[in-house]
Amino acid sequence: MSLLSIQNLSLAIGTYDILHDVSLNVAPGEIVAITGESGSGKSMTALATMGLLPGAARTKGQILLDGEDLLALTEPQMCKVRGARIGMVFQEPMTALNPVMTIGTQVAETILQHERVTRAEAQERARQVLARVGLPEDRFPLSRYPHELSGGQRQRVVIAMAIALRPRLLIADEPTTALDVTTQARILDLLKDLTQDFGMGLMMITHDLAVVSDMADRIVVMQHGRVVESGPTAQLFRAMQHPYTKALFAASTHRVDLPPAPPPVPLLKVQNVVRSYRQPRKGLFGPRTETRAVDDVSFVLNKGERLGLVGESGCGKSTLTRALLGLEPVQSGAITLNGAPVWAEKHPNLSVRRQMQVVFQDPYGSFNPRHRIRRLIAEPFHLLENPPRGEARAAKIAEALSAVGLKPADADRYIHEFSGGQRQRIAIARALINDPALIVFDEAVSALDVSVRAQCLDLIADLCRERPLSYLFISHDLSVVRGVTDRVMVMQAGKIVEQGPTEQVFTEPQHPYTRALLAAAPKLPEVSPADAP
Repeated sequence: MSLLSIQNLSLAIGTYDILHDVSLNVAPGEIVAITGESGSGKSMTALATMGLLPGAARTKGQILLDGEDLLALTEPQMCKVRGARIGMVFQEPMTALNPVMTIGTQVAETILQHERVTRAEAQERARQVLARVGLPEDRFPLSRYPHELSGGQRQRVVIAMAIALRPRLLIADEPTTALDVTTQARILDLLKDLTQDFGMGLMMITHDLAVVSDMADRIVVMQHGRVVESGPTAQLFRAMQHPYTKALFAASTHRVDLPPAPPPVPLLKVQNVVRSYRQPRKGLFGPRTETRAVDDVSFVLNKGERLGLVGESGCGKSTLTRALLGLEPVQSGAITLNGAPVWAEKHPNLSVRRQMQVVFQDPYGSFNPRHRIRRLIAEPFHLLENPPRGEARAAKIAEALSAVGLKPADADRYIHEFSGGQRQRIAIARALINDPALIVFDEAVSALDVSVRAQCLDLIADLCRERPLSYLFISHDLSVVRGVTDRVMVMQAGKIVEQGPTEQVFTEPQHPYTRALLAAAPKLPEVSPADAP
């Protein structure tokens, strides 16, 4: 008998039809993955199961949990189901947690809401469940706040809240998208273990087919609010039937065609850079200690070269990037661009900094939603001593939009009118408009669907063929870094532990940490030529 049975679920909000006759089942102890691009209906299916739909939503069909139709329950009745019988793990743990409440209080709150126990009893059970998810009290006191934990540790707190009452069903909505590969592997192993130990069903929502292939017992593929294909994981990958499933698989294994790198001519030189932070005292009279976020780092990025930087969260990638961009001072060492120092007498050299641009991870959060695209793309002009005006300005904006595959007429629209992939194209256009010497891509495609990601990577490759593009590509997705870089650096605990030609590092890793990263990265199954998309 199925634990969860969704039967012919249709959902409309206003005049928009969101879901169309969706049917799927989850058995006790089974992991079912729902995959597809943004807008396919994955998260809306989960929200319907949780009873968290907008007030204007209209539903048809049934959502049966242990034979009880959740759609027929009132809101007070659903409040007793959420947390007790269904738990949910959200994508971004920092926004799912209350920043002003300790982790012990937040886990205990779930228990207090549903059971008649004292606060002390709830705290003790919170202590036990946090230890079960790998946060024992001797290392992670219940008095800690979310900001004092890493991303993976915060996600463990969210999982602890979701399983505190041992629900029958756990829903995990993109639980590892923002995590590095080793942290992702630990979270996925934890979810697997909890499913087996508690005998609960797990509905996992993700666009990462590599994660799905290693994690799920069965896969449900959704497109435009419909289930287009489903089946046991191994069987579905071995014999994909629907064109959309084949297209997702092809996008997941997509490799871009980069032009050959030009002869080496140094552009960016980093020599023995150190960046450290003073830590708060432990106790009133405790000693002040320092943490080296960047520890004696040296490397060279050549003109026209595409250099990758990988490593776990907290390894120092972001701190190093801020130092390169002249946004954060260093204690020692030197950073030069075309021979000129990025830092001069502890002050950023603005004439050098204007030669660098950055493309951020979130293509929506990096733009002001009140301004039209023409103003957003032209923002870097303020760095120039004589910025273009009038027709020359309009021509540069049109040229930048055309270079990334958009229309000049798009300059009159607002950022919310574009898809995620189009927004990232606009971010790239903004980075290109001043013809910078160096572009930093900081997790620039990690938030995108596999097909949109493939399009953005193809765009970067096309730009490399059209102009002498030099960039530093930072990502926790090793498959992406492998496809768009000539050389790669591996960073651990503030140090560059390995660097070299990308293919050489990926096929013949020398450092144990590099080997651990590659081993932790999820991999898609091999398909025979006859079955390939």
